[in-house]
Amino acid sequence: MKLSFLATLEAVLKRGSFVSAAHDVGLTASAVSLQIKHLEEFFGQPLFDRSSRTAQPTAFAREVVATAQAAIGSIERLRIKRADVVAGRVTLGTIRSVQTTTLPHALSQVKARYPELEVRLAQNDSHVLLQQLNAGAIDAAVLVRPASGGSSRLAWNDLASEPFVLLAPPASTGSSPAQLLQAYDWIRFDTSLTGGRIARSFVHKVAPRAHGTIELGSIDAIAAMVSVGLGVSIVPRPRHPLGEVYPVREISLGRHAPRRVIAFVRRAADRDNRRVQAVRQAFEAVYAPSGPASSR
Repeated sequence: MKLSFLATLEAVLKRGSFVSAAHDVGLTASAVSLQIKHLEEFFGQPLFDRSSRTAQPTAFAREVVATAQAAIGSIERLRIKRADVVAGRVTLGTIRSVQTTTLPHALSQVKARYPELEVRLAQNDSHVLLQQLNAGAIDAAVLVRPASGGSSRLAWNDLASEPFVLLAPPASTGSSPAQLLQAYDWIRFDTSLTGGRIARSFVHKVAPRAHGTIELGSIDAIAAMVSVGLGVSIVPRPRHPLGEVYPVREISLGRHAPRRVIAFVRRAADRDNRRVQAVRQAFEAVYAPSGPASSR
């Protein structure tokens, strides 16, 4: 029996279904079911009552999880007891917007806590970073999670859900995205990027006749263009106040604004790699509501 099977069981009890748990542990629903079957064979008794349409955990399943949590907690404390010995090299890929916002804060934390850990950096688009990760060229990445959820062969940790906003020139009036997109040229967020395609879909929905000739992959560059009145743009809400650098209006798209999910991803085999975990934990701290990168 593998300890990861116990983590899968805990996820099923927490999420209430095999399908939901599969998303959390980075497996398919059938793989989750198989792991539960192995656990039942190991313990020699069922962990779920399957007499109804929805499988319900038995009292024994809850006892197993409670015992496992205590044991795994003790093991984890032993594992991190010598956190100062985390050393070596991690190659981390990030998208462009992360490099100018959360990456510096995360690297500062890594350097302060793990001085012997070297982080080598690579920057690219999300889909390229996923290819590099699968090919073994990088060890982990911070990127935009695909709309499909991402490959279950990789281990994912969502860091933030970022709503899109409209950037408008400082002299513009009104707050209707449709009206502003019709009144000004549309400065496109690079449509080869996941975030750019999300923005394009929104624009086509609210202002199908929007037109523009400028397309950029840098949110800061787009803000600079908007600030001098060259147009308006739909971009992920920046984690730093652009208004302090560029005089732009930032307009909410409302409760149903499109979003992109920023995630930390690594190969499933590296889920427990201490070097990769050290970098992941730094990013989780930075993206936390009270973290240093939280500007709102």
